[in-house]
Amino acid sequence: MSAWDWQVFCKNTLDGSVVAGCFGSGGDITYFDWLLSAWGWTLSVSILALVVALLLGSVMGILRTTPSRGLVLLGNAWTELFRNIPLLVQIFLWYHVVPALIPPLRAVPSFILVVLGLGLFTSARISEQVRAGIQSLSRGQRMAGLAMGFTLPQTYRYVLLPMAFRIVIPPLTSESMNIIKNSSVAFAVSISELTLFALQAQEETSRGIEIYLAVTGLYFISAFAINRFMLWLEGHLRVPGMIGGGK
Repeated sequence: MSAWDWQVFCKNTLDGSVVAGCFGSGGDITYFDWLLSAWGWTLSVSILALVVALLLGSVMGILRTTPSRGLVLLGNAWTELFRNIPLLVQIFLWYHVVPALIPPLRAVPSFILVVLGLGLFTSARISEQVRAGIQSLSRGQRMAGLAMGFTLPQTYRYVLLPMAFRIVIPPLTSESMNIIKNSSVAFAVSISELTLFALQAQEETSRGIEIYLAVTGLYFISAFAINRFMLWLEGHLRVPGMIGGGK
């Protein structure tokens, strides 16, 4: 096997010539430019999908703990639907099937469809965590909120959710890291993220070791940064006396 050639990232993607400084200019693009662009797409898909997942997952998790049987059934149906269908299948459904059934969606960029697919898939998992967090609290907290004159929505907002979200930060950390890794399914619908970059760049340059090591490193950096942020957040929101809260 030939020696590793990290200079491959400084090559022009069109003619293979080496570009000084590794950044293209005047319309030229190096493999390093392409790698950074792909990383940007990965982060964009992941962050937007995480926002969708947190919003919808929180709502569905709350519905599953309400006294209303109808709302509980709705939350359960949502969670089971999106949790039990493989992610890649959901992405293909959003990309190929849903626009065929709803013609206006044909004009929606595939980037948005991937964000929705990944966000909905992850929302089912977050729904389960939020439900567990709320149900881990004593019934006395809900009753105390209602006894103080709060409505049920106000009891959730001011009493239950602030405590429940502190409890579920550790599993939310795992989901936030997973969404970075799961964003790789976007390559299946031609989003130029890290996995698609790796496949195409390796084929063009025949430098698979360098390409895949660089991509692996960026996935690791992204997930590790989220892990550190969530640990910092957990430490600042920790409630004394609660799980991991100390004295």
